[in-house]
Amino acid sequence: MADRSASRGISRDQWAAQIAALDDTRAVSRSRKAPITVGRIVDTAFQLVEAEGFEALTMRRVAAALQTGPSSLYAHVRNKAELDDLLIGELCAKVTLPTPDPAQWKEQVLDVCRQLRDQYLRYPGISRAALAGTPNSLDTLRIGEGLLTILLTGGVSPQSAAWASDAAFLYVSAHSFEASLRQSPGEDGDGKAIDKAEIVERFKMLPESRFPNTVAYARELTHGDEHDRFDFTLELLLRGLTTARS
Repeated sequence: MADRSASRGISRDQWAAQIAALDDTRAVSRSRKAPITVGRIVDTAFQLVEAEGFEALTMRRVAAALQTGPSSLYAHVRNKAELDDLLIGELCAKVTLPTPDPAQWKEQVLDVCRQLRDQYLRYPGISRAALAGTPNSLDTLRIGEGLLTILLTGGVSPQSAAWASDAAFLYVSAHSFEASLRQSPGEDGDGKAIDKAEIVERFKMLPESRFPNTVAYARELTHGDEHDRFDFTLELLLRGLTTARS
C-alpha cells in the first residue's frame, strides 16, 4: 500500500496539507451548532422557566440561550403566544387519561387534575400561559376532551359536564399560578417573612368588633397545605354535580 501511494507523486507539502485539513475538519465538526428546531426551542424555554420562573421567559432570552438571534426562532415559532401554547401542550401531553369508569368518575377527574397541577408546579408560573387564551394545541384539547368524557360517562348532563370540565381546568391553572407565587414568601417593611404564622398573627390583631369571625377563625382560614385546599375545592365542585344515576 505504501508503494502504491508513493507512485502517485504526492509532495511532502501536499501530504502535510492533507493532514492539516483533517484537523480543520474535526475543529469545524466540533464547533458546528446543532440546528434550531421547535423541540430545542421548547426544551430551552422549559429550562429557563424552571431556573428563573415564567416571568423571565422571552423570545430574546431563549434565543440567547441557543446562541442565536430572535429572528432564527421566528422561523419555527411565530411569537411568544405560540411558544406559551407549545409549552402548555407539552405538559398536557404528559398527563395520562384513564379509561372512563362510571363508578369512579369523581376520582378520575381528581386524578387528571392532580397530574396536570404537578406538571405545572415543576415550572414556576407557567400555568399563567394556560390562562392567556383559547388553546390551539391538540395536546391541551385532549385534556378537555378527557375530562368531558369522564363526566359524561359518570352521568353528568352535557351542559353541566361542559361547564364543569372548563371550571376544573381553569381552577388547576389558577391554583398552580397562585402556588408558584407563594413559593417565595414576601417580606414586610422590616424584612420579616410574611408566612402563614405571620398572617395568623395579623388576623388576630384585627379589632374583634369589626372582624369577629376573622379573628376567631384565623387558624382555620390559614389551615391546610396547598394540596389540601386543591382537593377540597375540586371535590366541592364535583359534589355539586347531579347525575342521571343520583
